[in-house]
Amino acid sequence: MKPIFATSTSLQLRLFFAVIASFSLIIFDSKFDSFSNVRVYLNTAVSPLIYAADIPSEMLKGVSNTVVTRRDLKKQVQEQREKLFIQQVQLLEFKHLKEENKRLRALLNSPVHADQRKLVAEIITVNSDPFSLQVVINKGAIDGIYIGQPILNEQGVVGQIVDVSATYSRVLLITDITHGIPVRVQRNDIRAIANGSGELNSLTLPYVPHSTDIQVGDVLVTSGLGGVFPEGYPVATITDFTYQMGQPYAQVEAKPIVALERIRYVLLIWDDEENTADNSTENNNVESPTNADKEGTL
Repeated sequence: MKPIFATSTSLQLRLFFAVIASFSLIIFDSKFDSFSNVRVYLNTAVSPLIYAADIPSEMLKGVSNTVVTRRDLKKQVQEQREKLFIQQVQLLEFKHLKEENKRLRALLNSPVHADQRKLVAEIITVNSDPFSLQVVINKGAIDGIYIGQPILNEQGVVGQIVDVSATYSRVLLITDITHGIPVRVQRNDIRAIANGSGELNSLTLPYVPHSTDIQVGDVLVTSGLGGVFPEGYPVATITDFTYQMGQPYAQVEAKPIVALERIRYVLLIWDDEENTADNSTENNNVESPTNADKEGTL
């Protein structure tokens, strides 16, 4: 019969024997290297556990690198997009400056007499009144602008100054219904008056006899009469010459050489410096543009 409370070796004694055995094995292994093969097998056996234990750490590193790389890529893509946008805007500015440079070069190379003073001005606004064809330029009295001064561009005559302030001036276009300019036919020197029709791209030549040698396609240039526009600048091209039986005069229409709806820069000219000084200080003695122009009669 077994006792209810069996006696066994105490835990202290077991620990003692385990420590003695461990030290013995360590000393034995260090002296004779007898367990090297056993260690290899044991390391091989536990290596899957080592890799398995390292999987969460590697996964965390991979996810972290992926997140960082994605964030960096998004940042780089955004930076490149911003650079591309800026470069595209700069390209548009360069194209604009290129076209502006071409226009200014053409304007300065216009057929202006070599001995004349000239000044480039920019149109800053267009008159909103549909019955008055006027524009405003960014030059005024401080630049020596005077009332009645002729305005050109690289193609031909644009109009003349009708009002001057300190920093800007108002230009009456040649097609305004109140404007008239003495012209001559370049082909045969026949003189006439080209009046504005009130339409932006149309001029009329009144009081032209039906027997006058004027043909469609003839070029009209300034005649120099009236003392406002110098002689020889292109004004318009004849587009229609119609005569109705019983009428004393022919109906003659012309189209301005200058595309007035597209002008941005204009050229102001002076006959000489003395006229500039006199006109800028004595505006009251200068005749109105319409009257001055219409002095050139047939």
